[in-house]
Amino acid sequence: MTLVAVTGATGHVGSNLVRQLLARGDRVRVLVRTPAPRQLAGLDVEEQIGDVRDPKAMRALCDGVDILYHLAAVISIIGPMGGLVHDVNVRGVGTACAAAHDAKVRRVVHMCSVHAFQHHRDRVPFDETRARVDSFRFPAYDRSKADGERVVRAWIKRGLDAVIVHPSAVIGPYDYAPSRLGKVLLDLYQRRLPMLLEGGFDFVDVRDVAASSIAAAERGGTGESYLLTGHYHAIDELGAMAEAATGVSAPRLTCPYRLARVFAPAMETFAKLTGTEPLYTRESIDVLMLGLNYKREKAARDLGHAPRPTDETIRDIYAWFGFSGQAQGIELEFSPTLASERPRTSANTSA
Repeated sequence: MTLVAVTGATGHVGSNLVRQLLARGDRVRVLVRTPAPRQLAGLDVEEQIGDVRDPKAMRALCDGVDILYHLAAVISIIGPMGGLVHDVNVRGVGTACAAAHDAKVRRVVHMCSVHAFQHHRDRVPFDETRARVDSFRFPAYDRSKADGERVVRAWIKRGLDAVIVHPSAVIGPYDYAPSRLGKVLLDLYQRRLPMLLEGGFDFVDVRDVAASSIAAAERGGTGESYLLTGHYHAIDELGAMAEAATGVSAPRLTCPYRLARVFAPAMETFAKLTGTEPLYTRESIDVLMLGLNYKREKAARDLGHAPRPTDETIRDIYAWFGFSGQAQGIELEFSPTLASERPRTSANTSA
């Protein structure tokens, strides 16, 4: 039986990955901050209490492990967060790699992000050879993911067998927090959004990211990067899919980018003063205007990555929200087997 370790196991991708690993018959050890987290309730996992930045905790996590999935990260649309973003996303990566190297872990899968790549408004499709973020012109989160990847590559040169995956915006079931996108979908269902934002992004089902991460551990090339992306949709398209799934009308108004940019500083200031998270920031709305276009042929060829249609994902996340009690009145059927469903073959999906 393969022994695998997972950091970030209570996050959105982690919750799905752990379930898929258990469904395969793997023995799973997870790094958690507190005992018995609700995201993993009822699952047969071995808990290691600790922080990804703690070398002692990481050594204990990696002891005797065959594969390490390093998912732990801080996602931010509000800047460096007092250094926390760099501390976890860069220094924590180094701690994880050092522990895996010393424990002679057979393979490490490092979850990076599409935000590690330099994005421009040229709308030209790009692949894994695209230049990484390399200066303070880019947001703190983007810099941290690029720098974290550089840390992994430095350890690869020292003999670590690691592969790197880059998901886009992840959506889907087992979204306990909920994630920022999950919250938007809940707000749409509960009619809390008066209007939508202009622009769009690339969205990928969390179950497909988890399945392709497992495939990366099995057959990804050492030192290779893989774009685990999905489908580009404008925000109003997501609203239409949400309406189709739930029957709740989506907002008919769209806030233009320039107007949203005017109000963003005030929203950021208010959130800082009240200790809340802003609905959007200048960072988050700027990326919506990039018109992202990724090539995922490499991940399709090497890993069998084939993201399912987004409308299926939207339906399933609402079904899970109803099943889990996060939203009342949703009567869509949810089956836990959805979480371990393998992605479709690339021949059955469109880009």
